[in-house]
Amino acid sequence: MFSRSRSSRDVVPVDERELEFLEEAAMLHDIGILRCNAPCIQCFGTEPYIRHGIIGGQMLREKGSNRHARVCERHTGTGLTAWDIEQQQLPLPHEDYMPEELEEQVVCYADKFYSKTRPGSERTVVEAMRALEKFGWDGIRRFHS
Repeated sequence: MFSRSRSSRDVVPVDERELEFLEEAAMLHDIGILRCNAPCIQCFGTEPYIRHGIIGGQMLREKGSNRHARVCERHTGTGLTAWDIEQQQLPLPHEDYMPEELEEQVVCYADKFYSKTRPGSERTVVEAMRALEKFGWDGIRRFHS
């Protein structure tokens, strides 16, 4: 999933502003859920759950937070391509929503280890992969790379 390979010995200097952005993006990435119909997590909106990233992106763009919006849009599965959307007949615009920037990749990857239906529990790598199966094998491959 990460396009920038680094060894575990690499030290990546972190700018405080970038860390602050990452924290904000992590907190906001699921904001669109409030407009979705997902009763199992106490959300009683009208939109399909799969649209929560797109909806969150729209909400944040309306507030002028374009960079945060991109994180929302690009965290579903391991990212979605226009081909994925078309093949799975997902109710999303036929566009690519692949995490590109490092912050987008970090939020997308970390999101796979936590479930809204089991708050407080963390998924194992195997459980995260099983949860990705619904997005197809390409998503699992991206998770591993």
